[in-house]
Amino acid sequence: MLTALETEVKGGCWFRLIDKVYSPANLWSAWAKSAKNNGAAGVDGITIDRYQKDVEANLRYLTEQLKAGTYRPKPIRRTHIPKADGTLRPLGIPTVCDRIVQGAVRHAIEPIFEKEFASQSYGFRPGRGCKDALRRVDELLKSGQRFVVDADLKSYFDTIPHELLMKQIQKRVADGRVLKLIESFLEANIMEGLDQWTPMAGAPQGAVLSPLLSNIYLNPLDHLLAAEGYQMVRYADDFVILCQTEQQAQAALDLVKQWTAQAGLQLHPEKTRLIDAAAEAFEFLGYRFDRNRRWPRHKSVMKLRESIRRRTPRNSGVSLKVTIHRINPTLRGWFGYFKHASGGMRSIDGWVRQRLRNILRHQHKRPGCSGAADHQRWPNAFFAGLGLYSLESAHRQARQLMKMIH
Repeated sequence: MLTALETEVKGGCWFRLIDKVYSPANLWSAWAKSAKNNGAAGVDGITIDRYQKDVEANLRYLTEQLKAGTYRPKPIRRTHIPKADGTLRPLGIPTVCDRIVQGAVRHAIEPIFEKEFASQSYGFRPGRGCKDALRRVDELLKSGQRFVVDADLKSYFDTIPHELLMKQIQKRVADGRVLKLIESFLEANIMEGLDQWTPMAGAPQGAVLSPLLSNIYLNPLDHLLAAEGYQMVRYADDFVILCQTEQQAQAALDLVKQWTAQAGLQLHPEKTRLIDAAAEAFEFLGYRFDRNRRWPRHKSVMKLRESIRRRTPRNSGVSLKVTIHRINPTLRGWFGYFKHASGGMRSIDGWVRQRLRNILRHQHKRPGCSGAADHQRWPNAFFAGLGLYSLESAHRQARQLMKMIH
Protein backbone atom coordinates (compact mmCIF):
# COMPACT_ATOMS: atom_id res chain seq x y z
CA MET A 1 0.00 0.00 0.00
CA LEU A 2 2.75 2.47 0.95
CA THR A 3 4.56 2.06 -2.40
CA ALA A 4 1.38 3.03 -4.22
CA LEU A 5 0.93 6.05 -1.96
CA GLU A 6 4.44 7.47 -2.30
CA THR A 7 3.75 8.84 -5.78
CA GLU A 8 1.10 11.12 -4.28
CA VAL A 9 3.00 12.80 -1.45
CA LYS A 10 4.28 16.32 -1.09
CA GLY A 11 6.42 17.46 1.80
CA GLY A 12 5.78 14.25 3.70
CA CYS A 13 1.99 14.74 3.49
CA TRP A 14 -0.25 12.39 1.47
CA PHE A 15 -2.87 14.33 -0.44
CA ARG A 16 -4.77 11.62 -2.37
CA LEU A 17 -6.02 8.68 -0.39
CA ILE A 18 -9.79 8.39 -0.76
CA ASP A 19 -9.50 6.26 -3.91
CA LYS A 20 -7.39 3.80 -1.94
CA VAL A 21 -10.08 3.68 0.75
CA TYR A 22 -12.95 2.78 -1.60
CA SER A 23 -11.02 0.50 -3.95
CA PRO A 24 -12.87 -2.84 -4.24
CA ALA A 25 -9.80 -4.83 -3.18
CA ASN A 26 -9.44 -2.75 0.00
CA LEU A 27 -13.12 -2.99 0.93
CA TRP A 28 -13.12 -6.73 0.35
CA SER A 29 -10.04 -7.06 2.55
CA ALA A 30 -11.69 -4.98 5.28
CA TRP A 31 -14.85 -7.08 4.98
CA ALA A 32 -12.83 -10.32 5.31
CA LYS A 33 -11.27 -9.14 8.58
CA SER A 34 -14.64 -8.02 9.93
CA ALA A 35 -16.21 -11.35 9.02
CA LYS A 36 -13.35 -13.25 10.66
CA ASN A 37 -13.78 -11.29 13.91
CA ASN A 38 -17.53 -11.98 13.80
CA GLY A 39 -18.44 -9.19 16.21
CA ALA A 40 -21.90 -8.34 17.48
CA ALA A 41 -24.44 -6.30 15.52
CA GLY A 42 -24.50 -2.52 15.83
CA VAL A 43 -27.50 -0.21 16.26
CA ASP A 44 -29.05 -1.36 12.96
CA GLY A 45 -29.22 -4.97 14.15
CA ILE A 46 -27.43 -6.30 11.05
CA THR A 47 -25.19 -9.25 11.88
CA ILE A 48 -22.16 -10.54 9.97
CA ASP A 49 -24.23 -13.46 8.65
CA ARG A 50 -26.97 -11.17 7.41
CA TYR A 51 -24.50 -8.80 5.73
CA GLN A 52 -22.75 -11.72 4.07
CA LYS A 53 -25.92 -12.93 2.34
CA ASP A 54 -25.69 -10.01 -0.10
CA VAL A 55 -22.11 -8.95 0.48
CA GLU A 56 -21.27 -8.14 -3.17
CA ALA A 57 -24.18 -5.73 -3.52
CA ASN A 58 -23.49 -4.28 -0.08
CA LEU A 59 -19.86 -3.54 -0.91
CA ARG A 60 -20.79 -2.07 -4.31
CA TYR A 61 -23.22 0.28 -2.59
CA LEU A 62 -20.58 1.18 -0.04
CA THR A 63 -18.13 2.01 -2.84
CA GLU A 64 -20.72 4.26 -4.50
CA GLN A 65 -21.38 6.10 -1.23
CA LEU A 66 -17.70 6.69 -0.56
CA LYS A 67 -17.09 7.86 -4.12
CA ALA A 68 -20.02 10.27 -3.98
CA GLY A 69 -19.13 11.51 -0.50
CA THR A 70 -22.58 10.56 0.85
CA TYR A 71 -21.44 7.92 3.31
CA ARG A 72 -22.28 8.72 6.96
CA PRO A 73 -21.51 6.44 9.91
CA LYS A 74 -24.36 5.32 12.13
CA PRO A 75 -24.35 5.78 15.92
CA ILE A 76 -22.18 3.44 17.98
CA ARG A 77 -23.93 1.00 20.28
CA ARG A 78 -22.38 1.14 23.74
CA THR A 79 -22.26 -1.84 26.01
CA HIS A 80 -20.12 -2.71 29.02
CA ILE A 81 -17.86 -5.68 29.69
CA PRO A 82 -16.63 -6.71 33.14
CA LYS A 83 -13.03 -6.01 34.12
CA ALA A 84 -10.93 -8.21 36.39
CA ASP A 85 -11.31 -5.73 39.26
CA GLY A 86 -15.12 -5.96 39.16
CA THR A 87 -15.70 -2.64 37.40
CA LEU A 88 -17.13 -2.29 33.89
CA ARG A 89 -15.31 -1.20 30.75
CA PRO A 90 -17.35 0.69 28.11
CA LEU A 91 -17.20 -0.92 24.68
CA GLY A 92 -18.38 0.70 21.47
CA ILE A 93 -19.88 -1.51 18.77
CA PRO A 94 -20.12 0.11 15.31
CA THR A 95 -22.34 -1.37 12.63
CA VAL A 96 -20.86 -3.99 10.29
CA CYS A 97 -20.84 -1.42 7.49
CA ASP A 98 -18.97 1.11 9.62
CA ARG A 99 -16.46 -1.53 10.72
CA ILE A 100 -15.69 -2.23 7.07
CA VAL A 101 -15.13 1.44 6.23
CA GLN A 102 -13.02 1.98 9.31
CA GLY A 103 -10.93 -1.03 8.33
CA ALA A 104 -10.51 0.35 4.81
CA VAL A 105 -9.38 3.73 6.19
CA ARG A 106 -6.95 1.97 8.48
CA HIS A 107 -5.48 -0.01 5.58
CA ALA A 108 -4.94 3.22 3.68
CA ILE A 109 -3.32 5.33 6.39
CA GLU A 110 -1.63 2.81 8.69
CA PRO A 111 1.48 2.34 6.49
CA ILE A 112 2.00 6.11 6.48
CA PHE A 113 2.15 6.35 10.26
CA GLU A 114 3.62 2.92 10.92
CA LYS A 115 7.01 3.83 9.48
CA GLU A 116 7.17 6.80 11.90
CA PHE A 117 6.11 4.98 15.07
CA ALA A 118 8.80 4.59 17.72
CA SER A 119 10.39 1.21 18.38
CA GLN A 120 9.22 1.20 22.02
CA SER A 121 5.55 1.07 20.97
CA TYR A 122 4.23 -2.50 20.75
CA GLY A 123 0.43 -2.35 20.90
CA PHE A 124 -1.81 -2.93 17.86
CA ARG A 125 1.07 -2.84 15.39
CA PRO A 126 1.83 -5.29 12.56
CA GLY A 127 4.35 -7.91 13.61
CA ARG A 128 4.46 -6.76 17.23
CA GLY A 129 2.63 -7.75 20.35
CA CYS A 130 2.51 -8.29 24.11
CA LYS A 131 5.22 -10.94 24.14
CA ASP A 132 7.67 -8.58 22.42
CA ALA A 133 6.94 -5.87 24.98
CA LEU A 134 7.37 -8.31 27.88
CA ARG A 135 10.64 -9.57 26.44
CA ARG A 136 11.93 -6.00 26.25
CA VAL A 137 11.00 -5.35 29.89
CA ASP A 138 12.91 -8.49 30.87
CA GLU A 139 15.96 -7.31 28.94
CA LEU A 140 15.93 -3.89 30.58
CA LEU A 141 15.53 -5.29 34.08
CA LYS A 142 18.40 -7.71 33.55
CA SER A 143 20.57 -4.86 32.26
CA GLY A 144 20.19 -3.04 35.58
CA GLN A 145 17.32 -0.66 34.78
CA ARG A 146 15.62 -1.33 38.13
CA PHE A 147 13.81 1.95 38.83
CA VAL A 148 10.44 1.79 37.12
CA VAL A 149 7.84 4.41 36.29
CA ASP A 150 4.65 2.35 36.25
CA ALA A 151 2.24 4.66 34.41
CA ASP A 152 -1.48 4.55 33.75
CA LEU A 153 -3.35 7.04 31.59
CA LYS A 154 -6.74 7.66 33.15
CA SER A 155 -9.60 6.74 30.77
CA TYR A 156 -7.27 7.31 27.82
CA PHE A 157 -9.51 6.10 25.00
CA ASP A 158 -12.40 8.22 26.32
CA THR A 159 -10.39 11.43 26.71
CA ILE A 160 -8.27 11.83 23.55
CA PRO A 161 -8.94 15.45 22.42
CA HIS A 162 -10.39 15.34 18.91
CA GLU A 163 -8.91 18.63 17.73
CA LEU A 164 -5.37 17.80 18.85
CA LEU A 165 -5.63 14.30 17.41
CA MET A 166 -6.76 15.63 14.03
CA LYS A 167 -3.81 18.04 14.01
CA GLN A 168 -1.49 15.08 14.43
CA ILE A 169 -3.16 13.24 11.55
CA GLN A 170 -3.09 16.32 9.32
CA LYS A 171 0.71 16.40 9.52
CA ARG A 172 0.72 13.36 7.23
CA VAL A 173 -2.75 13.24 5.63
CA ALA A 174 -4.02 16.11 3.50
CA ASP A 175 -6.88 14.39 1.70
CA GLY A 176 -9.90 16.34 2.96
CA ARG A 177 -12.36 13.54 2.29
CA VAL A 178 -10.34 11.03 4.33
CA LEU A 179 -9.94 13.55 7.15
CA LYS A 180 -13.69 14.14 7.09
CA LEU A 181 -14.28 10.39 7.31
CA ILE A 182 -12.04 10.09 10.36
CA GLU A 183 -13.74 13.06 12.01
CA SER A 184 -17.16 11.55 11.33
CA PHE A 185 -16.12 8.36 13.14
CA LEU A 186 -14.81 10.32 16.13
CA GLU A 187 -18.00 12.38 16.33
CA ALA A 188 -20.46 9.55 15.69
CA ASN A 189 -23.25 9.51 18.27
CA ILE A 190 -23.12 7.02 21.12
CA MET A 191 -26.27 5.05 21.92
CA GLU A 192 -26.77 3.30 25.25
CA GLY A 193 -30.28 2.04 25.82
CA LEU A 194 -32.60 4.96 25.06
CA ASP A 195 -29.88 7.57 25.56
CA GLN A 196 -27.92 9.10 22.70
CA TRP A 197 -25.18 11.74 22.77
CA THR A 198 -22.31 13.14 20.72
CA PRO A 199 -18.87 12.51 22.26
CA MET A 200 -16.70 15.60 22.74
CA ALA A 201 -13.50 13.56 23.09
CA GLY A 202 -12.18 10.04 22.80
CA ALA A 203 -11.94 7.16 20.33
CA PRO A 204 -14.35 4.39 21.37
CA GLN A 205 -12.81 1.11 22.43
CA GLY A 206 -14.14 -1.55 20.11
CA ALA A 207 -13.95 0.58 16.97
CA VAL A 208 -11.59 -0.73 14.27
CA LEU A 209 -9.80 2.59 13.79
CA SER A 210 -9.35 3.48 17.47
CA PRO A 211 -6.13 1.50 18.18
CA LEU A 212 -4.31 3.22 15.30
CA LEU A 213 -5.60 6.66 16.32
CA SER A 214 -4.50 6.04 19.90
CA ASN A 215 -0.99 5.18 18.74
CA ILE A 216 -0.86 8.27 16.51
CA TYR A 217 -1.71 10.51 19.44
CA LEU A 218 0.91 9.01 21.78
CA ASN A 219 3.65 8.83 19.15
CA PRO A 220 5.09 12.27 20.08
CA LEU A 221 5.45 11.11 23.69
CA ASP A 222 7.29 7.99 22.52
CA HIS A 223 9.79 10.05 20.54
CA LEU A 224 10.17 12.67 23.27
CA LEU A 225 11.20 10.07 25.84
CA ALA A 226 13.49 8.31 23.36
CA ALA A 227 15.20 11.61 22.51
CA GLU A 228 15.83 12.19 26.22
CA GLY A 229 17.40 8.74 26.52
CA TYR A 230 14.64 7.04 28.53
CA GLN A 231 13.84 3.36 28.04
CA MET A 232 10.10 3.16 27.62
CA VAL A 233 7.97 0.11 26.79
CA ARG A 234 4.42 0.97 25.73
CA TYR A 235 1.47 -1.18 24.79
CA ALA A 236 -1.44 1.12 23.84
CA ASP A 237 -2.15 3.24 26.93
CA ASP A 238 -0.22 0.97 29.30
CA PHE A 239 3.48 1.75 29.64
CA VAL A 240 6.52 1.53 31.88
CA ILE A 241 9.78 3.48 31.85
CA LEU A 242 12.86 1.71 33.21
CA CYS A 243 15.83 3.69 34.52
CA GLN A 244 19.16 3.07 36.23
CA THR A 245 18.62 5.56 39.05
CA GLU A 246 15.70 6.86 41.06
CA GLN A 247 16.56 10.40 39.99
CA GLN A 248 16.30 9.44 36.32
CA ALA A 249 12.96 7.76 36.93
CA GLN A 250 11.60 10.82 38.73
CA ALA A 251 12.76 13.08 35.90
CA ALA A 252 11.08 10.77 33.38
CA LEU A 253 7.84 10.84 35.36
CA ASP A 254 7.98 14.65 35.54
CA LEU A 255 8.45 14.80 31.77
CA VAL A 256 5.45 12.51 31.20
CA LYS A 257 3.32 14.64 33.52
CA GLN A 258 4.28 17.77 31.62
CA TRP A 259 3.51 16.21 28.23
CA THR A 260 0.19 14.68 29.25
CA ALA A 261 -1.00 17.98 30.71
CA GLN A 262 -0.26 19.75 27.42
CA ALA A 263 -1.92 16.91 25.47
CA GLY A 264 -5.16 17.12 27.45
CA LEU A 265 -4.60 13.77 29.14
CA GLN A 266 -4.28 12.76 32.78
CA LEU A 267 -2.15 10.22 34.59
CA HIS A 268 -4.13 8.12 37.04
CA PRO A 269 -3.02 9.45 40.45
CA GLU A 270 -3.45 6.11 42.24
CA LYS A 271 -2.16 3.75 39.56
CA THR A 272 0.89 5.74 38.48
CA ARG A 273 3.92 5.24 40.70
CA LEU A 274 7.70 5.03 40.85
CA ILE A 275 9.17 1.83 42.29
CA ASP A 276 12.49 0.05 42.83
CA ALA A 277 12.03 -3.31 41.10
CA ALA A 278 14.76 -4.81 43.28
CA ALA A 279 12.51 -4.35 46.31
CA GLU A 280 8.95 -3.98 44.99
CA ALA A 281 6.75 -5.69 42.43
CA PHE A 282 4.97 -4.09 39.49
CA GLU A 283 2.43 -5.39 36.98
CA PHE A 284 2.49 -5.07 33.22
CA LEU A 285 0.45 -6.80 30.51
CA GLY A 286 -0.96 -9.48 32.78
CA TYR A 287 2.33 -10.35 34.48
CA ARG A 288 3.61 -9.47 37.92
CA PHE A 289 7.34 -8.67 37.89
CA ASP A 290 8.77 -9.42 41.31
CA ARG A 291 12.53 -9.38 42.04
CA ASN A 292 13.86 -10.82 38.78
CA ARG A 293 10.92 -13.19 38.44
CA ARG A 294 7.58 -12.84 36.77
CA TRP A 295 4.29 -14.51 37.59
CA PRO A 296 0.74 -14.37 36.27
CA ARG A 297 -0.80 -11.48 38.17
CA HIS A 298 -3.69 -12.19 40.52
CA LYS A 299 -6.26 -10.64 38.17
CA SER A 300 -5.07 -12.87 35.33
CA VAL A 301 -5.50 -15.97 37.47
CA MET A 302 -8.94 -14.85 38.65
CA LYS A 303 -10.00 -14.23 35.05
CA LEU A 304 -8.93 -17.75 34.11
CA ARG A 305 -10.76 -19.21 37.08
CA GLU A 306 -13.95 -17.39 36.17
CA SER A 307 -13.73 -18.74 32.62
CA ILE A 308 -13.24 -22.30 33.89
CA ARG A 309 -15.99 -21.87 36.50
CA ARG A 310 -18.52 -21.01 33.77
CA ARG A 311 -17.63 -24.22 31.93
CA THR A 312 -17.69 -26.56 34.95
CA PRO A 313 -21.08 -26.36 36.66
CA ARG A 314 -21.86 -29.36 38.84
CA ASN A 315 -25.13 -30.04 37.04
CA SER A 316 -23.88 -29.61 33.46
CA GLY A 317 -25.53 -32.86 32.39
CA VAL A 318 -22.62 -33.93 30.17
CA SER A 319 -19.87 -36.47 30.71
CA LEU A 320 -16.62 -35.49 32.42
CA LYS A 321 -14.74 -36.18 29.20
CA VAL A 322 -16.90 -33.63 27.36
CA THR A 323 -16.31 -31.08 30.13
CA ILE A 324 -12.55 -31.62 29.89
CA HIS A 325 -12.75 -31.22 26.13
CA ARG A 326 -14.49 -27.87 26.67
CA ILE A 327 -11.99 -26.43 29.16
CA ASN A 328 -8.76 -27.67 27.54
CA PRO A 329 -8.64 -24.93 24.86
CA THR A 330 -8.99 -22.28 27.58
CA LEU A 331 -6.17 -23.80 29.62
CA ARG A 332 -3.98 -24.26 26.57
CA GLY A 333 -4.53 -20.68 25.39
CA TRP A 334 -3.83 -19.25 28.84
CA PHE A 335 -0.60 -21.19 29.07
CA GLY A 336 0.43 -20.00 25.62
CA TYR A 337 0.60 -16.48 27.04
CA PHE A 338 1.94 -17.27 30.52
CA LYS A 339 4.42 -20.05 29.68
CA HIS A 340 7.34 -17.76 30.54
CA ALA A 341 6.11 -17.28 34.10
CA SER A 342 8.40 -18.42 36.90
CA GLY A 343 5.69 -20.70 38.30
CA GLY A 344 2.20 -20.70 39.77
CA MET A 345 0.84 -23.47 37.55
CA ARG A 346 0.49 -26.23 40.16
CA SER A 347 -2.09 -24.41 42.28
CA ILE A 348 -4.26 -23.69 39.23
CA ASP A 349 -4.10 -27.34 38.15
CA GLY A 350 -5.18 -28.36 41.63
CA TRP A 351 -8.10 -25.94 41.58
CA VAL A 352 -9.27 -27.22 38.17
CA ARG A 353 -9.16 -30.83 39.35
CA GLN A 354 -11.14 -29.84 42.45
CA ARG A 355 -13.86 -28.39 40.20
CA LEU A 356 -13.95 -31.67 38.28
CA ARG A 357 -14.09 -33.74 41.47
CA ASN A 358 -17.07 -31.66 42.60
CA ILE A 359 -18.81 -32.58 39.34
CA LEU A 360 -18.09 -36.25 39.97
CA ARG A 361 -19.44 -35.98 43.52
CA HIS A 362 -22.65 -34.49 42.13
CA GLN A 363 -22.94 -37.24 39.53
CA HIS A 364 -22.49 -39.86 42.28
CA LYS A 365 -25.06 -38.03 44.44
CA ARG A 366 -22.53 -37.19 47.13
CA PRO A 367 -23.31 -33.94 48.98
CA GLY A 368 -20.78 -31.24 49.80
CA CYS A 369 -17.43 -30.33 48.27
CA SER A 370 -14.45 -32.42 47.32
CA GLY A 371 -12.26 -33.64 50.22
CA ALA A 372 -9.22 -35.81 50.91
CA ALA A 373 -11.08 -39.05 50.21
CA ASP A 374 -11.93 -37.84 46.72
CA HIS A 375 -8.22 -37.48 45.95
CA GLN A 376 -7.89 -41.20 46.58
CA ARG A 377 -11.06 -42.03 44.67
CA TRP A 378 -10.16 -39.85 41.67
CA PRO A 379 -6.38 -39.21 41.74
CA ASN A 380 -4.58 -36.78 39.47
CA ALA A 381 -3.70 -39.62 37.11
CA PHE A 382 -7.41 -40.27 36.57
CA PHE A 383 -7.88 -36.81 35.02
CA ALA A 384 -4.66 -37.09 33.04
CA GLY A 385 -6.02 -40.31 31.57
CA LEU A 386 -9.11 -38.45 30.40
CA GLY A 387 -6.87 -35.94 28.61
CA LEU A 388 -7.02 -32.98 31.02
CA TYR A 389 -4.47 -30.36 29.99
CA SER A 390 -1.94 -29.80 32.79
CA LEU A 391 -0.41 -26.34 33.11
CA GLU A 392 2.33 -27.67 35.38
CA SER A 393 3.35 -30.41 32.92
CA ALA A 394 3.31 -28.01 30.00
CA HIS A 395 5.39 -25.52 32.00
CA ARG A 396 7.94 -28.19 32.91
CA GLN A 397 8.26 -29.27 29.28
CA ALA A 398 8.64 -25.66 28.11
CA ARG A 399 11.44 -25.01 30.62
CA GLN A 400 13.24 -28.19 29.61
CA LEU A 401 13.02 -27.18 25.97
CA MET A 402 14.43 -23.73 26.73
CA LYS A 403 17.38 -25.33 28.56
CA MET A 404 18.09 -27.52 25.54
CA ILE A 405 17.96 -24.53 23.18
CA HIS A 406 20.32 -22.46 25.33
